[in-house]
Amino acid sequence: MVKMKLVKCVHLLLVVVLFGSMVLESSASFVPVDNYLIACGSSQNVEFLRQIYAPDSGHSSVSLKSQGNSIVASSNSSTVPSPLYQSARIFPATSSYKFDIKREGRHWVRLYFYPLPDPGHDLTSASLTVITENFVLLNNFTFQNYNGSYLFKEYAINVTSDNLILTFIPSNDSVAFVNAIEVVSVPDELVPDQALALTPFAPFSGLSGYALETVYRLNMGGPLLTAQNDTLGRTWENDKKYLHVNSSAVNVSVSPANIKYKGAVTPDIAPNWIYATAETMGDANVPNMMFNITWVLPVEPNFTYFVRVHFCDIVSSSLNSLVFNLYINSDIALQSVDLSTLTSDLDVPYYKDFVSNSSAADSDTLTVSVGPDTKADITGAIMNGLEIMKISNEARSLDGLLPVETLLPVSPSRKNKIGIIVGSVAAALAALTFIYFCYCCLVSRRSKTAQQGQGHTWLPLPLYGNSQTMTKMSTMSQKSGTASCISLASSNFGRFFTFQEIMDATNKFDESSLLGVGGFGRVYKGTLEDGTDVAVKRGNPRSEQGLAEFRTEIEMLSKLRHRHLVSLIGYCDERSEMILVYEFMANGPLRSHLYGTDLPPLSWKQRLEICIGAARGLHYLHTGAAQSIIHRDVKTTNILLDENFVAKVADFGLSKTGPSLDQTHVSTAVKGSFGYLDPEYFRRQQLTEKSDVYSFGVVLMEVLCTRPALNPVLPREQVNIAEWAMTWQKKGMLDQIMDPNLVGKVNPSSLKKFGETAEKCLADHGVDRPSMGDVLWNLEYALQLEETSSALMEPEDNSTNHIPGIPLTPFDNSISMVDGVTSGTDEDAEDAATSAVFSQLVNPRGR
Repeated sequence: MVKMKLVKCVHLLLVVVLFGSMVLESSASFVPVDNYLIACGSSQNVEFLRQIYAPDSGHSSVSLKSQGNSIVASSNSSTVPSPLYQSARIFPATSSYKFDIKREGRHWVRLYFYPLPDPGHDLTSASLTVITENFVLLNNFTFQNYNGSYLFKEYAINVTSDNLILTFIPSNDSVAFVNAIEVVSVPDELVPDQALALTPFAPFSGLSGYALETVYRLNMGGPLLTAQNDTLGRTWENDKKYLHVNSSAVNVSVSPANIKYKGAVTPDIAPNWIYATAETMGDANVPNMMFNITWVLPVEPNFTYFVRVHFCDIVSSSLNSLVFNLYINSDIALQSVDLSTLTSDLDVPYYKDFVSNSSAADSDTLTVSVGPDTKADITGAIMNGLEIMKISNEARSLDGLLPVETLLPVSPSRKNKIGIIVGSVAAALAALTFIYFCYCCLVSRRSKTAQQGQGHTWLPLPLYGNSQTMTKMSTMSQKSGTASCISLASSNFGRFFTFQEIMDATNKFDESSLLGVGGFGRVYKGTLEDGTDVAVKRGNPRSEQGLAEFRTEIEMLSKLRHRHLVSLIGYCDERSEMILVYEFMANGPLRSHLYGTDLPPLSWKQRLEICIGAARGLHYLHTGAAQSIIHRDVKTTNILLDENFVAKVADFGLSKTGPSLDQTHVSTAVKGSFGYLDPEYFRRQQLTEKSDVYSFGVVLMEVLCTRPALNPVLPREQVNIAEWAMTWQKKGMLDQIMDPNLVGKVNPSSLKKFGETAEKCLADHGVDRPSMGDVLWNLEYALQLEETSSALMEPEDNSTNHIPGIPLTPFDNSISMVDGVTSGTDEDAEDAATSAVFSQLVNPRGR
């Protein structure tokens, strides 16, 4: 009997030790730098889920500012959901909490609301609006339209300053209130900057510039997990109520101690309790066992959602015995998933991130499914966890379409200022309107006496063409006798083509002459009457985005002339058509000479000359006009090559006028191409010329490594070329990832200077990046090093790239960046007639 008791005690001790080790494993990985747990309106500390919440008054790092006197409400009633809801701070007027932030980055912002009974206010009908400096979190929320008794909201917000301000705004003659607030640091790796977008299937970059709201966090096949079981204080609920068919899934579980974390997956991504349970295929009562397990999740329409799926093969007894597909809505997100191949073992966690941008106005659900791969002979599927987070919209809101600025109340002094400004602007507009009217009358009178062959200035084009207006302003072509053109000699804006001339040039838009399709429409190769090959860009009337870019390109190209920028030949504006005509570029986009085609590889000297040409074009954009122009879409498909491989920058549809002399940046919505976007621009929505410099740095690495800027099929650390190449550059081993066709054919000093230049371009902060003039100077120096090496290299020595007898001293970085260098300024005065085409010529998917 004593022996049996002893065995039981030993077993119990082992269980306690095992449980303790699991708790330690799941709780000791991350310690938040900022960790504010605030019980609003409370006069003492409150314990909730083994955490201590401090009162909001008298806190050294949290300050409360209110336009009116706030009110404290409290209750000890047994109906209150938890101790955290027993007190509340009520705001009759706009009020805010300011939190001191010690470390910038993602933070949890968690808000707790429960309408306590208060004799002076009906909190059930209170209208809540909560905003930060940059995002709308809640807008006019009221418990009258809510089925629950209390409200818990969790947000992930990227804080980029030394404080975070949460503002509570009462509306509709009501009050605002809050019971508790959490502001807690989040590990940098928890929320990535990139994910895989669906419909269309492409990388999605720049998540750090958005706010996220937790909508669902599910523990598949497992129990409710609270902050006590999660290293980051998250709550995971059971998935059963979201299953489309309950019998289609069966719960499975193993001991959490079996879970083996490897690589980038840590308990901070999800606790081992999540990976130790799962849903697998059950009996869906259907004749075909190739069915899917589907979860149906109600969501708010017109928002994009961040979706993270968690997998861990805890059911297989051997490797490669479970192959399945993952579907999000109607899209196949992952095909032929073999977890043991991805993780090289069983019981190893794996997760994948997606952005589902298919939630439309008529869709209020998001579905996630797993099912057997029909190509495999194995029937089975598994899912361990699922997280869904709403992504802030274009108005930087997570609740509605009103931006932060419109929700802030206007003070009386501010109203007076606004009234003065509005009055002044109105008076100025009235004066300008009168002047413009007089000018139009004068122009109209002069046009009646003008000769028939006189040219006209380029007028702003309407959204769709106006054939009558433009045809009346056309002149008779001396060559054909039709209304065709204003000569290049008499106008800097190009020739006006009739639609019939465009039809003849493209053989009625013959599909065999199609060069590419973009967001604006289609691009065709055409031949004019004199035999000149041209590229014809035909706008799609149903593509508003394409037409907006179309108009921007006209406005930009009408002002720009440079040897290394594309030049416009003419346009057509008849029969509701909007068409641009460019000279044909014989060698197409730079990208087609780097990868994806059978074209012969470029030599190192050719690549340097192409990069120098593109840099000259961008340098002219930034400095050659009265006000700088930021291209905003620099990439290898927008660098075109003529018959002599002279590089020209193309596609100005996203271009933006740069900041004026008294500004440091232009505040604008983020636009560009995945993989090339300046991370600082994405975080702050502040555009500068240095944003082009960053994109050009990506181009430099693309030219050297001959691979796409983003390649989601590669291992995680290799997906982004900028990050991957920088790890090798910092080790001084850039030659290990360069194009194999260049190995043994590049002077090491030239490669070193090229790598240093790209590294400076790819600096995280714009202030640390060089100007395009500096980049140009360094690339020209790299070319000189290469040419000197080629000229002095002994013919019989083919085993090395060094210059025999002449050691090349690395150039001093302290003097390599020289301002005011005459880098390509002589090019600005060269002949403006250059070859041109579009970035989408060989890119059928366009931007």
